Amino acid sequence: MRIAASLTGLLVAACSLVPPTPLPEAASDRLENVAATGVDGRHQPLEWWKSFADPVLDRVMETALDSSYDLAEAVARVDQARARARIAAAARFPTAQASLGASRFDAPTNAGLGAQLDELGLGSEVTEAFGVTLPDRLDLTTYTLGANFAYEADFWGRHRNAALAAGAEHLASEADFQAAQIGVLAETVATYLEIVDLRCQRRLATEMAAIFEEQASLAAAGYERGLTDVRDVYAAQRSLADAQAELPRMTSRLADAEGRLWILLGGHRAELESLLPDALKPAAPSVPVPTGIPADLLTQRPDVSAARQRVEAARFAVGTHRAALLPSLSLSGSIGLQATESGEWFDPDQWFENLSANLLLPVFQGGRLRGNVALAEAQLAEAGAAFGRSVVTAVSEVEAALTGLESSGRRVTLLRTLLEAAEAEAALLEQRYLAGVVDYGGYLGARQLLVSAESALAGGKRDLGYARLALHRALGGAWTADTED
Repeated sequence: MRIAASLTGLLVAACSLVPPTPLPEAASDRLENVAATGVDGRHQPLEWWKSFADPVLDRVMETALDSSYDLAEAVARVDQARARARIAAAARFPTAQASLGASRFDAPTNAGLGAQLDELGLGSEVTEAFGVTLPDRLDLTTYTLGANFAYEADFWGRHRNAALAAGAEHLASEADFQAAQIGVLAETVATYLEIVDLRCQRRLATEMAAIFEEQASLAAAGYERGLTDVRDVYAAQRSLADAQAELPRMTSRLADAEGRLWILLGGHRAELESLLPDALKPAAPSVPVPTGIPADLLTQRPDVSAARQRVEAARFAVGTHRAALLPSLSLSGSIGLQATESGEWFDPDQWFENLSANLLLPVFQGGRLRGNVALAEAQLAEAGAAFGRSVVTAVSEVEAALTGLESSGRRVTLLRTLLEAAEAEAALLEQRYLAGVVDYGGYLGARQLLVSAESALAGGKRDLGYARLALHRALGGAWTADTED
């Protein structure tokens, strides 16, 4: 294994089900920033597809980035996670609200409090004895202008952990977006390579059908002169029919591939036709693959990064639920002006205040709080296992991609050698045919072998492109930070 040894520490951390150690200071600060602002600008996507050195592919990828509906969905999910992170962070700060109100009280004097005073013998007879006459109804309007505030002291870090958990989920959603982006772009590249190959194969199949047609004509002419057997005629006609039957199938496959690319680009059919010229000849990849892949590249792979962030989110969630078992102190109050006359609305002497403090300690909730802690710990164990699986999967996929790329490269080298031999043989037989040494049938046979070699090499180049794409996808894009500088 090229990279397994250097990933030992990462695998140990991933497979452990105990809560991970605290984040490094830089990573913790980054989560604090995400939790506070909802923004993380660290990721700068590299244009890894430019290593294929194909200007047409570059234009196709730019269109996919601008128009893909799949990417639009992923961006919306990131925006949702960013909003949730900001909502969770808001719980750490006091809340304040301005209030403007008016209340009116209108009730008969002999009802409510007046009726109770009558029962106590303090009703209208007593007030009249003192020269006070109560009205038949009590009518009072009060105007209030003030501000209300509330704050819960976060002694045990409940709100802080909740904000950090939401921040980690936000980072995980950004990693999910990167994974979705790589998936869409990789599918676009794969479909483009398929279209390139199908157009080439259709052209070669048309050329092969023309060769078979000439061979069938030669066989029929030879049979009429008694030089060939009828079985040779039937064999030539069958080869011609098979070659002609292959053309509609290739046309259908090409239409399907172009339709899939159309969808990946957001449904711009007219733009697709302008993007893809009739003759597609992608250049050989210009950026060589390094002999060794550093292990730290796997940590930037989106699915590994997302799994790691979800472990952190689960760890912070455990802290949040554990803090809920401890006492909480909340403060609330209001301050402002209150008057019954409009002329006194802004009189400083009409001020009022109301302050309260509450210390709450959970006593009995039927095990709900401890159940939340147990659930969070189980979710942490699940996230740790998922992280371990993502690392193991990444290692396996990179190893398989490296092997596949190496094998595809060797195969293309062999097919290119075979093509060179076929070209030399076809050129030689053409000269000998023109010199009258060999017949036209021998020359057609050489051309048939040449077209077959060209078809095999085109398929090999397609597979080599797929293999290179698989390595890009396994590494989460480019394999070096300065590849696209």
